[in-house]
Amino acid sequence: MSRRLEAGFVPLVDAAPLIAAAERGFAAEEGILLEPVRQASWASLRDHLNLGHVDCAQALAPLPIAAALGIGQVRADLAVPFVLSRGGNAITLSTALADEVRGAGGGESPAGAGAWGRALAVLLGQRREPVTLAMVYPFSGHNFELRYWLAAAGIHPDRDLRLVGIPPPLMVESLRAGQVDGFCVGEPWNSLAAASGVGEIVATKSEIFPRGIEKVLALPSRLLADEPATAALIRSVAAAAAWCDRSENHVALAEILARPGYLGVDPEIILRALDGRLQHAGTEADNEPDDEFLVFSRFDANRPRVEEALFLYAQMLRWGQVAPGDAAAKAAGAVYRPDVYARVIGPEEPVGPRPIAACDGIAFDAESVEAYLERFDIATPYGAVVGEL
Repeated sequence: MSRRLEAGFVPLVDAAPLIAAAERGFAAEEGILLEPVRQASWASLRDHLNLGHVDCAQALAPLPIAAALGIGQVRADLAVPFVLSRGGNAITLSTALADEVRGAGGGESPAGAGAWGRALAVLLGQRREPVTLAMVYPFSGHNFELRYWLAAAGIHPDRDLRLVGIPPPLMVESLRAGQVDGFCVGEPWNSLAAASGVGEIVATKSEIFPRGIEKVLALPSRLLADEPATAALIRSVAAAAAWCDRSENHVALAEILARPGYLGVDPEIILRALDGRLQHAGTEADNEPDDEFLVFSRFDANRPRVEEALFLYAQMLRWGQVAPGDAAAKAAGAVYRPDVYARVIGPEEPVGPRPIAACDGIAFDAESVEAYLERFDIATPYGAVVGEL
C-alpha cells in the first residue's frame, strides 16, 4: 500500500525534482503517492509546513534554520535531509533603471555582475529618487545574494535603497506596474521579465555564490522517525533530481512545469533556465549557456552540509536578523542532516575540500564565523527590521 505525502512548493523552476518525482513515477516506484501542493508565497508555504498541512516542502535553504531559531515566525522543528537545487536565481532591473545605470556610466552596458553593481552605486550617488528592489522573503538566498551583491559594490542595502518582500509569481507584474525598480528571484520570472521587455538580467546566483545552495527538502523532524517513508521519499527525489539534471530531459521537463497547476508559463521560458540560456542585459538573444546556472544533482549537489547551514546563519548575523551566540549556531547547524542523507544515499566520496566562495573572493570559514564577519565593512546591527515578513 502506498504512503501518501503532500509536498508544498512555490511556482519556480527549481521545484522540478519534487514535481518530477510525482509526474515521472519516481515516487510511485518507491511506494510513495506524492502530491505536489502549490503555495502562493513562501510565508504561506512556511505556515502550511509548520502546521502540518503538508508533509514536506521545497523550501528556501535558510527557512528551516530561521524556523529552528524562531526568528520571523513561530519556532518549528524542521530537518533538511536533502538539497533540491543549487543556483537558479538572478537579479533583474527594470528597463528604465538599467538605462539609467548605463547613462551614468557613459552609455555602455557594464560587463558582468560586479560591474553592474558598481555602476548602480554610481547612479545611486547621483539619483534623487529612491530605488526599491524586491526579494522573495527575508530568510532566503535571494535576500542574502542581493545584499551581498549590493554590499560588494559599496551599496548599503538598508541605507542606500529600499528592500521589500514580494512572492515570486508577482515579481514581473510588480515591475511592470512600477512598484519596484528591480528584484532578485528564481526562474522563470527573470526570463519572463526579459522576454516581456520590462526587465534586464544583470547578475546570476552562479556569479555571486558559485554552486550556492538554494532550495532544500524540508520536513518536520518527527517524520524522520518514520525511517522507511523518509528513505523512500529521499530516494525518489534523488532519482528525480538526477533525471532533471540531464539535458536530454529538459524539453520534457519544461512541458511538465509549464502546466497551469505548476508554473503556468511558456515552456520555452522555462527551458532557458534549465539550459542556462539567460538573456542578459544589453543583449537581444540568449547569452552563452551557463551549465552551472541551475544544478539539480551534479557535483554531489544533493548532500546537505552543516557548513552551508552555518554560512546561511552567518548571513543572518551580518544583516542583523539574529543575535550571535553558541546556542544559536549549534541550533542552526543541527537543522541540516548529512547523516540521514548518507544512510539513504551513501557516504561522501573523498573529493577534497569544498570551499564556500563568493564573488568578492572571500571564502567562508565555518570554524570561525566571527572572523569571517569581521572582513565586511557593510553590515546591519542586530535589532534592525529587515524586509517584510
